[in-house]
Amino acid sequence: MKETKIKIKKEEEYITLQSVLKLTGIVDTGGMVKAYLATEKVLVNNELENRRGRKLYSGDIVEASGLKILIEK
Repeated sequence: MKETKIKIKKEEEYITLQSVLKLTGIVDTGGMVKAYLATEKVLVNNELENRRGRKLYSGDIVEASGLKILIEK
């Protein structure tokens, strides 16, 4: 499984799952996120997640489409 890192902007406390999926190129648009989450397995900290607005904080780990995404501040 490939690993990548996403940094939360300094002025932000968290980043949403939708933003992470778009930034990593797993989906192209926000509209595609809902369909993706309905059909694909996405794990946040080893728990199944289907809420596109899920808030992710530094230290969280997202697994989707063969990618392990580490959230950092």
